[in-house]
Amino acid sequence: MFTTRKRRAGIVLAATVSAAVALTGCSGGGSPEPGATFDPEAEVTLDFAFWGNDVRADLYNEALAAFNEEYPNITVNVSFLGFPEFWEARQVEAAGGNLPDVMQFDYSYLRQYSENGLLLPLDDYLGGIIDTEGFEQNILDIGVVNDQTTAIPAGTNAWGMYTNPQLAEESGAPLYEGGGSWEDYNDYLIEASAAASANGVYGGADWTGRIQNFELHKRAQGENLFTDEGEPNFTQEEVAEFFALGDEIRSEGGSVPGQQLEEIYPLSAFDSARAVTELTWDNFGAGYLGNLGEGYTELGLVAPPTAEEGSQDLYLKPSMLHAISAGTDHPEAAATLVDFLVNAPETAEAFGTNRGLPASQTQLDALSLEGLDAQIQEYEDSIADRLGDAPPVPVVGYGAIEEEWRQIGLELGLGTLTPEEGAERFFTEMEVVLNS
Repeated sequence: MFTTRKRRAGIVLAATVSAAVALTGCSGGGSPEPGATFDPEAEVTLDFAFWGNDVRADLYNEALAAFNEEYPNITVNVSFLGFPEFWEARQVEAAGGNLPDVMQFDYSYLRQYSENGLLLPLDDYLGGIIDTEGFEQNILDIGVVNDQTTAIPAGTNAWGMYTNPQLAEESGAPLYEGGGSWEDYNDYLIEASAAASANGVYGGADWTGRIQNFELHKRAQGENLFTDEGEPNFTQEEVAEFFALGDEIRSEGGSVPGQQLEEIYPLSAFDSARAVTELTWDNFGAGYLGNLGEGYTELGLVAPPTAEEGSQDLYLKPSMLHAISAGTDHPEAAATLVDFLVNAPETAEAFGTNRGLPASQTQLDALSLEGLDAQIQEYEDSIADRLGDAPPVPVVGYGAIEEEWRQIGLELGLGTLTPEEGAERFFTEMEVVLNS
């Protein structure tokens, strides 16, 4: 049995926690003997939390229904939020020592929660309760922090650009063909927005408001955002210059106005049919189609612009991972749920590529990819020459840093910050996070 408790983005949290909050660990269920199992007759209740929307909730419902056919004694209580609100809620729970037993987890927060002892080490479960036969070692290594496995990848994805051919045709906007330079993309945004303005549609949102696009600029220069030691690999001046790359599209109506973005949040301009392009992770397509509704049946997926032709600015990352709270009272049952989520063919069949291409070959083999799922696999094949080595595990606090960048991007769109002011604020907030 399982229940779903849907909580909207407007949830009022029981406490307010700053982005730089110091998380503290708590002792939990302890480590099992290698290959340990749990009493299959024991009645167990697990709390499971994920970020997503109604589409993803339905997919989890389908997967968990299959899980309960195999494990009827494990009740899974499910809750979900939008991405920023999900992490706000986890901060509050971490401070109170009551994280959910099992969590969908993001790479950005993995080091922060692992180093603070909040996640259960999983090494003793690997090869036992959690089957690892279908995983390449380099994929399993994604979940390793300080020589301990604290999360298991569910899928991998890459940065890309979604397009909406139907909306483009209806609004009169041209479609972006992919690749090219960022200057080419700016020209496109201005042209497409002008062509579709009578229909309230824009070429896209202000791309300088996503730290991932800044990361692509750095990687095109052969550098990661942060060094292996966790130091920023960029200057305040570089950030100001990057924000200024959006001045033209903001001033000439080439991007969705900030006021509109605030009104439609937590939806983006793309999945509320106000923009014909979106730079994002390639596994977001199913969620976009779900939010766009029945009138839209297909999307395009092309390569993002590049700051240096021929560079390896893209990389594969874990689209999401699954982790277990160090404070769980039922570590073996929680590990059993994680195993089902990352290995079971039933889970793969439910999700397709909603979580990215399955990280487990066992799950990938269970899929006959069609439609959008096949597009994602074809897209990742098409960018093989642009794929470089993945960056180091994100620094502690990266999730808060990413969210601060997004907030500054919104204010740039509202005209309440200049690029220089935005860069100064970003560095001030980043230093607080990194030094906390």
